[in-house]
Amino acid sequence: MPLELSPQSPDAGDRLLVLSGPSIAARPGHLPVRGDLAHIKLAGRYFVPHYAVPMPHEITDPMALRAAARLSADELCELAAGERFDVLDIAGPWAWGQYGDEGPVGYVLMSNLRAL
Repeated sequence: MPLELSPQSPDAGDRLLVLSGPSIAARPGHLPVRGDLAHIKLAGRYFVPHYAVPMPHEITDPMALRAAARLSADELCELAAGERFDVLDIAGPWAWGQYGDEGPVGYVLMSNLRAL
């Protein structure tokens, strides 16, 4: 989304930055972006209230990547021990993030992760 200076004020210091154009919607599970948060690498492409710098973790035990933060949620894929999971948000025992650099996005239990 390009940023534009508002023509309402003649002084450059008083000009407002405004967003123009539509925000691009991501496919669920494909990019590390959701309605309230996105990976910092997407800051120029997706407009959300907050951007997060990933916190790299190692997966300690094989586990499922889930579509929501609950054990009954759909399993998106199986994550292998020893691989990297980039945590972008933590809520209680659950972490939301991305499997590796370009892998799927979802929720995992923090108890199966170790900070790198």
